[in-house]
Amino acid sequence: MVTLTEKAALKVKEIIRERGGDEQLALRLYVTGGGCSGLSYGLALDQPREDDNVIEVEGVTVLVDPMSARFVKGSEIDYKEALMGGGFAISNPNAIRTCGCGSSFRTADEEGEPELCD
Repeated sequence: MVTLTEKAALKVKEIIRERGGDEQLALRLYVTGGGCSGLSYGLALDQPREDDNVIEVEGVTVLVDPMSARFVKGSEIDYKEALMGGGFAISNPNAIRTCGCGSSFRTADEEGEPELCD
């Protein structure tokens, strides 16, 4: 369903260690309405919920709720270093349009509700 690059997995493990090393924490990938293109990605450390899709990738547990799963199926989460810091990047084969910020998208079946970009 969702994959993680080795670099992203290492960064998630590092963040979990920095937050006390709670082995129950997992990386949650979710989708909300909004953003320049209509839908926005979100990432958070969280505990599994009963209805989550649970994926083990590179030693990291990834959680995706059922609503978000239809938008992110086949996506890859990477971590990229940059001069002004780094960040997670999501490559989503379902996205037909994305925003320059990389965190907003739309699919062929779902436009979401676009907001004005700052």
